[in-house]
Amino acid sequence: MEHKTALVDQQADLEKILAAREWVIALWYASWCPFCKKFLPIFEKYAEEAARHDFLLVRDDQESLGEKYAIAIFPSVLFFENGTLSKRLDGVPGIGLTERQLVEFIAACS
Repeated sequence: MEHKTALVDQQADLEKILAAREWVIALWYASWCPFCKKFLPIFEKYAEEAARHDFLLVRDDQESLGEKYAIAIFPSVLFFENGTLSKRLDGVPGIGLTERQLVEFIAACS
């Protein structure tokens, strides 16, 4: 099975992808967020190396796609199993997320 990283910025596209894939690790980010700009290349690096999970970039510039999942800070990483939110890693205000946090999160989702 081929794994890839998709980019979504519409609710319908997000729901369609989550319903179609067994395991998804999704990065919620906003293009205007400086912490997201720093973290995005790290997330993309691990997405390219992914073996078991699909990775998803959720660009939420209007801060509306995350309402359903209580996204309160960017960046945040969510893990979905069969379309259901299973685990989450929320960014720290004024800091964001680190590569180590992402590595540990991915390992916990395996």
